[in-house]
Amino acid sequence: MGCGNRSDKMLVKVFHPLDMDKFLRDQGAERVSEDASKRLSKELEDAGEEILFKARLLANHAGRKSIKKEDIYLAAKKVI
Repeated sequence: MGCGNRSDKMLVKVFHPLDMDKFLRDQGAERVSEDASKRLSKELEDAGEEILFKARLLANHAGRKSIKKEDIYLAAKKVI
């Protein structure tokens, strides 16, 4: 999911693997491997970064510095 010049620094894990384990179990998974929890965490973080990158582009294109919920919605439709 490359996006050109955006920063790929992730200072904080937004989706902790233990939270992903709980989420998967809450969704009906009886057993969840540690690798699966880590992978879901990584995929969600990557998708979130991509959505925010596209939302920033949309806001900039509209002449705004603030990202609105509509920017997030439109960006998410392109990513997901």
